[in-house]
Amino acid sequence: MLGFLSQNRRWLGTGLLLTFASAFGQTWFISLFAGEIKSSYGLTDGQWGGLYTVATLGSALILVLRGSLADTMPLSRLAPLIALMFAVAALVMSFGNSVIWLGIGVFLLRFCGQGMFTHIAMTAMGRWFVATRGRAVSITALGFPLGEALLPFPTVLMIAALGWRGGWLVVAGALVLVVAPALFLLLRADRDPAGRPMSSGSPGLYGRHWNRREVLGHWLFPAIVPILLTPGFIGTVVFFHQVHVAEVKGWTLAEMAPAYPVYAAVSVCAALMTGFLVDRIGAVKLLPVLLIPLGVAMLLLGSVTAVWGWIGILAIMAMTQGMAGSFWGAFLPSVYGTDNLGSVRAITVAIGVVSTAIGPGLTGLAIDWGVDFPDQGLALGLWCFALFPLCLFVRLKVEREARG
Repeated sequence: MLGFLSQNRRWLGTGLLLTFASAFGQTWFISLFAGEIKSSYGLTDGQWGGLYTVATLGSALILVLRGSLADTMPLSRLAPLIALMFAVAALVMSFGNSVIWLGIGVFLLRFCGQGMFTHIAMTAMGRWFVATRGRAVSITALGFPLGEALLPFPTVLMIAALGWRGGWLVVAGALVLVVAPALFLLLRADRDPAGRPMSSGSPGLYGRHWNRREVLGHWLFPAIVPILLTPGFIGTVVFFHQVHVAEVKGWTLAEMAPAYPVYAAVSVCAALMTGFLVDRIGAVKLLPVLLIPLGVAMLLLGSVTAVWGWIGILAIMAMTQGMAGSFWGAFLPSVYGTDNLGSVRAITVAIGVVSTAIGPGLTGLAIDWGVDFPDQGLALGLWCFALFPLCLFVRLKVEREARG
């Protein structure tokens, strides 16, 4: 493993930096500014949530339309360019003086962060690595929990010291002065020594490199959509409604805080283990177990009463969340090939973005109707287990088609 890390440090470092820096466009990071944003613009919870949903859905649409840039533009140019656009988004957040500019800022944050940074990182790992793809994807995916573990506390301090607008100004500076130059340096040499296009990359099912039209017309894609949606949907709403959960359970946020480093640690371990297993047995064999921990965690959410139960719930949930990043990063190139991976992944990333957009709205509406979020956990848990037969069917059918 150490030899693998040493030999590929530049490429793995690129992926890790992209996923870590994607934090600035993730829901959990933006939500740290939510109170100050709502107060400054005079927005209600519903208005802020509606604006966030519209901006996120818009970013998903543009990602579908422009995600193929990862296939047609050299990543040495694309990644620094998106980093600079990301910085512009942070500047819009800092200096915007109307709700319209706020919407534009959120749209750009979501498109660059959760959208393109994640998309570029996983597309690159899927294309650059074949035999060790699982390990490469799992290491790259570590950037997500690292951001969740390392950034919230200093961000809260930064907002307290500089104000929320000053905080976004610091984010813009970090993207311009650190992230963009680092990406430029890391990608200054092509991964392919001869600079050849990746048309000779790793093919998928039937020995083909699938294009977007073929993917959408094949049975597999609609089959995996609900499986693809579920971890992002549930993970987002659990964190989005954590204050509500605290109120319902009678806990304090300070008592719940120790759960988050546990979540990050378990997520890291699950990602690394998944990467190891993918390289040993293949991604598709892991599909039936992907959602089981998440289902268990959601079933427990309604019944636990002690705050330590929250730590257990997040730890179990982290197993699925850690697995998911490594799994999809390896599964998609294995079944669809690598030549058009950017175009194909753009659809799946957009689906994930949409799930994080609609989740808070749907579950918030249920809360307004009198169904507390912990009580919604029963339905969410049953949904995860209801998908088990579908996961098993997909595994068996893909394995059969892979054998020809």
